[in-house]
This record gives sequence, C-alpha cells and structure tokens, in this order.
Amino acid sequence: MISKEILQQLLKARMDGKQVVFTSLIETRGSTPQKAGAVMLVFEDGSQVGTLGGGCVEAEVKHKALLTLGTGRSEQFSFQLDHDYGWDDGLICGGRMTMLVDPCIEAHQTFYQTLLECLQAGQGCTEAVALQANNAGELSRVLFDQTGQVVAVLDTTVVEKTVSENLRALKTRPRPYVVEGVSYLPSLPRCRLLIIGAGHVGRALAKYASDVDFDVTVIDDRETYCNRTNIPHAKDWIVGPFDDVLPALSIDHNTFCVVVTRGHNHDEEALFHLVNRSPRYLGMIGSKRKIRLIMDDLKQNGISDENLKKVQAPIGLNIGSQTVPEIAISIVAELIACRNLN
Repeated sequence: MISKEILQQLLKARMDGKQVVFTSLIETRGSTPQKAGAVMLVFEDGSQVGTLGGGCVEAEVKHKALLTLGTGRSEQFSFQLDHDYGWDDGLICGGRMTMLVDPCIEAHQTFYQTLLECLQAGQGCTEAVALQANNAGELSRVLFDQTGQVVAVLDTTVVEKTVSENLRALKTRPRPYVVEGVSYLPSLPRCRLLIIGAGHVGRALAKYASDVDFDVTVIDDRETYCNRTNIPHAKDWIVGPFDDVLPALSIDHNTFCVVVTRGHNHDEEALFHLVNRSPRYLGMIGSKRKIRLIMDDLKQNGISDENLKKVQAPIGLNIGSQTVPEIAISIVAELIACRNLN
C-alpha cells in the first residue's frame, strides 16, 4: 500500500535529478495476489521499492514503466491472470489487475507532494483515478483530503463534481472501490494507540503496532522505562502518575487503549479513568481471576455494567501465546481486526 516512505523516496529521487516511475494497482477483479492500492516505484537503473504482487505481472509492469521514461506519458495496463500471466508462478487465479504507470515528470511532483502531506497529517485522503483515458490519452487523477475537498488534480478530464458525489467518507474506513468508471483509493486515517504500561509487553506492543500503522503513545509513571531509548517505536512518551495523566488525555473514536501496567492496582486505576471515555477499543491484560476482581471493584466505584462489557479482557486473540512477543502479536492482531472490520 502507499506509504509516506515510498512518496519520500519518489520526491527525493526527483530532487536528485533522477527519473522514477510511480506504479499503482488501481483496480482488481476476482482473485489476485495483491489488492487495489498496492504501489511500486521503478527507478531508471531498474531498481524498485514496493511491490505489486510479484511474479511476471510485476516484471511486465516494471518493463513497461521503464519504457514510459522515454515518453513521459502516464498509461494504464490490464492483466488477466491466466496462462499468460501466472503459469510459471502458480498464480492462475482468473482475476484481472489494472495498473497505473506514471513517469513522475516535473508537472506531477506537486500532486505527490500534496499526497505526502495528507499522509503525514495522519487524517487520511482519497485518490480518484479514471479507468479510461480521454481522446488525448490523458489520465484523470483527483486527490481529496479527509473532508472531501479537492486538494490536487492531474489531467482533469473527469468532472470533479461527479467524482465528489461518489466519494465515501473516510470515517467509514472504506476499502478501494469503483463507481462509474472511477477507481477510489482511500488512504485511511491513522489510529492512535495508547499503551498504558512501559514494561516488556508494552515495549513489544509498541514495536508491532507501529509496524502496522498505529500512532503509538506510551504512558507510565517510570521515566527509566517510558522513554525513546527503551521504546524507540513509539511516537510519544508521557511520564507521570496515571491519576494525573489519563484524565487529561484526548480520546476519540480513533483512539485505542491497551492496559498492560506492572500491577493489578495500576491496571484498575488506568481502567477506571478510561472505561467511561468511549475509546474505539479498550483492553486489559490479565488472568480471568484478576479481571473479575477488578471488574467487581469498578462496579462498586460506580462504573456501569454496560461500559464494563465494552472492555476486552482477557486481551488478544487466543493463539496459545506464552512468550512476550507472542502475547504482543496476539494483542496487535485483535487491534487490527477491530480497526479494519468494525
């Protein structure tokens, strides 16, 4: 999928005077090795960053990408995954893949810079790509920000109003979709993950959650644990008593909270401050006995059964986890499922 890192490499190559081709999978039908939104850069020396699914389709796209360096013209190509594209790789899926191949000429750099800025803001955006070129061979691409406003356009041959009318709100976390000959490729808003507890599990959680595009904030009352050196994959570190820090935090529908402190009392303290705040996800680690005791205490302190039922505890998918990395992976898998499926 498109990422800040890929766009940064594209723009750096252009700043260094190097030629680079942006290729993107903009539509799929049936069974395919990659889904719409996958991106690959092809550089003039034949090297690449990213993938469109591998195999002979990717090799063919790379070949066509290098040819476009001589023309400077964006093109689209469709591939049917049959005996011609798949036999050697075992990818005879019967699906179809449509690729956008864009040699990044100077006139296109502003579009990619704007796309990068949208991703850096973390609020999400949507690119709309016409699946057919006009008579002059131009390909229309329109970039919308998180509010649905047009922020960049390339080769506009499609009426923007018509494209806007079919735009789906990012808050619904839509998958790529096609309407009336236009492919919509959403880059979804990043979700914030609050990890309460900077111990071994919190540290592993930060690593794996960051790898799957959560913005991670770690909270602990121990500065020796809650810092950049100990947990380098976090975006932010907050040190202080939980009673002081947690009530002051901003929590919304894109906030996920995981309670993994060093003791039962701190777990209960953290849960007390979070359970009425309606985060998108709230989970707590621990044994069934510990969880039952904490829930009983919270009831006695006025927390409703309705809110307590929203707490995921025990936390994580049941994969028989034993080691710290396994526990962290099971928790992150549950976070991904909540983010992508709910």
